Amino acid sequence: MIELIKKTNIDFMGKRFYAFAISAILAGIGIIAIIQVARGKANLGIDFAGGTAVQIKFAEQIKLDAVRDALEKAGLKEFDLQDLPTENKILIRVKEKEETLGGFSEKIVSTLTEKFADKKPVVDSTTEIGPKVGKKLKRDAIIAIIAATIGLLIYVAFRFQFRFGVGATVATFHDVLAVLGIFYLTGKEINLILVSALLMIAGYSLTDTVVVFDRIRENLRARTRAPINTIINKSINEVLSRTIIVSLTTLLAAVALFFFGGEVIHDFSLAIILGVVIGTYSSIFVASPVVLLWSSKKPLARKGL
Repeated sequence: MIELIKKTNIDFMGKRFYAFAISAILAGIGIIAIIQVARGKANLGIDFAGGTAVQIKFAEQIKLDAVRDALEKAGLKEFDLQDLPTENKILIRVKEKEETLGGFSEKIVSTLTEKFADKKPVVDSTTEIGPKVGKKLKRDAIIAIIAATIGLLIYVAFRFQFRFGVGATVATFHDVLAVLGIFYLTGKEINLILVSALLMIAGYSLTDTVVVFDRIRENLRARTRAPINTIINKSINEVLSRTIIVSLTTLLAAVALFFFGGEVIHDFSLAIILGVVIGTYSSIFVASPVVLLWSSKKPLARKGL
């Protein structure tokens, strides 16, 4: 195998304060996003904001893009489509109540009948998603993210030491907040698909962080007399090639999904791309520096790691 990255000797810990400044901004935006989501001021998806879901049945299978095209040309905006190909059905969701929309389902059927008369579209069902359901889903989503992060803290604390667990947890929260903040700033829809992406990002971030922590533990076991910051720098440099290659490989798949996966998973793949980049950054510039800051007050024990 050709080494894409030769042996490096970068002082990552010497740059930690610049990284902390960047991370503080990203995390701050994420916290603002959480507050705005809780207040209902963000661009919330139908799952969280409530609305109407109309299920249309066709005589035969139809392409999702063709339906989206027809509805957009008819002047319908801000709707979600979900394909149910095995049943020849399409689920159309919009962030308004049926009475507010004034015959939304009828307008959909007339539009699709005009465009796809041979497919014989009919309304299969119409469902209202109330605000109470949206609030419950928001609460459940927050609980899921917090529970997953606490699980990561416990896992890393048992595998290494508690301070390593804190470093991994801080990095994970940082990644989730950063991606959420970017979505909020850019006006992207915040929905359950994004929540599932954030949970995946949390797992990816931990995996990357554990690789760095494993190498730090190995170098600490060597009982070297070098300062802790030197050991951490040495460990990160040793796994840097592996970290970058794994990240690039993951990015290739995510970028392919972003460009060729269709509009339905466009935001999901974008979140994964952001998560991989930020997660790689945080394993080096967030998780490890947190361990170093803790160690400056109480030296890391080299035994029992």
